[in-house]
Amino acid sequence: MAADPLPPGWSKWNGDAEALRAFQEELAARVIVKDAYPRPLRTVAGFDVAFDENDATAHAAAVLLDATTLDVLETHVVHAPVRMPYVSGLLGFRELPALLEVLAALSVRPDLAFVDGHGIAHPRRLGLAAHFGVATDLPTIGVASRILIGESTTALHDMRGAFTTLRDEGRHIGWLLRSKPGESPLVVSPGHRVAMATAPEMTMRFVTTHRLPEPTRLAGNIAAARNG
Repeated sequence: MAADPLPPGWSKWNGDAEALRAFQEELAARVIVKDAYPRPLRTVAGFDVAFDENDATAHAAAVLLDATTLDVLETHVVHAPVRMPYVSGLLGFRELPALLEVLAALSVRPDLAFVDGHGIAHPRRLGLAAHFGVATDLPTIGVASRILIGESTTALHDMRGAFTTLRDEGRHIGWLLRSKPGESPLVVSPGHRVAMATAPEMTMRFVTTHRLPEPTRLAGNIAAARNG
C-alpha cells in the first residue's frame, strides 16, 4: 500500500531536518526488499529530476519504455517549484513532489521504475528511489553514480556486468555494478518490491552501449534538456 510521502502538515521547508529524518525511518519500515513486480515485464519507466540555475524550479522527467524492445512509448516533463534546499540524505522530500506529478502524467503505471538516486543504500535505508517506491507502491530500483554510504571490501573487475556488494556496518545495502568497462561503477540498490539479488541483474537487462540503463539515461537527458 502506498504511503503519504510527506509528514502530516508539512507543506514547505521549515528547517526541521530531524523531523524529516525521523519520518524517513518510519517510511523505511515499509520498504519491501523482495520481488513483487509483474512477470513478464511489459513496461519500464525511468525518472530523473534536474534543477534550474536558480534552484527555484524542479524539472522532473519520466520515460516509459517497452520492456522487450526498449521502444519509447511516452515521455513527459513537469516543472514544479522547489520546496526546500538540498540537504544531504533528504533528497526524497526535495524531489518527490515533482516526481509524483510526472508519474501521474503517464497513461499507464509502469511495471518497474528506475530512479536516478539511491534505493536502500542510504543512511536510513530510504533514498530517493525507496521513498518514491513506498509513496507509489511501484517496484523500484535506485541507480546512482556515487556512493552515499557504505563500502566494498572486494575488488570490482573491469568487465561488463561485474558487481560486488556494498555494505554499511556489516549490512548488505546494495551493489557496485560495472555497467561499462573502463568507467566508474554504478551504485545499484532495491527501492521497493525488488529483491537485493534482482537489482543488478535487472539493471543490466536495460543497459545497452551506455553506462546508465536506458530508462534513467533517457529521463536524465530529457530533464537536462528542459532545464537548459
